[in-house]
Amino acid sequence: MAGGFDRLVQALGTLAKLPERTPVKLTVTVSPDLMQSLKDYAEVYRREYGQKEPVEQLVPFMLEAFLASDRTFVRTRKELGKPASDPSVNQTRE
Repeated sequence: MAGGFDRLVQALGTLAKLPERTPVKLTVTVSPDLMQSLKDYAEVYRREYGQKEPVEQLVPFMLEAFLASDRTFVRTRKELGKPASDPSVNQTRE
C-alpha cells in the first residue's frame, strides 16, 4: 500500500499548479448584424451536434478558438512568457 502512495506523491510532484478557474463575467455590446450571425452560428451548431446551446454559452469557446488560431498572437504571447491557451480548444470534433 505504501508503494502506491509513494507513486502518487511522486506523480503529484510533477503536476503543475492548477490555473485560476473562477469565471469572470464580461459584458459586451454587439451590432444587430453580429448578433444575427451569432444566432446563426448557434443554429449551425445545433444542426451539427443535435444539441441547442445559447449564444452566451458558445461565445467563450468561440473566442478561445479564435485566439488559439491567431498565430501572431500565440507567438507574441509565448515571447512574453504567458501561458498557452487551454489545450481543449484544439481538440477535434467527435
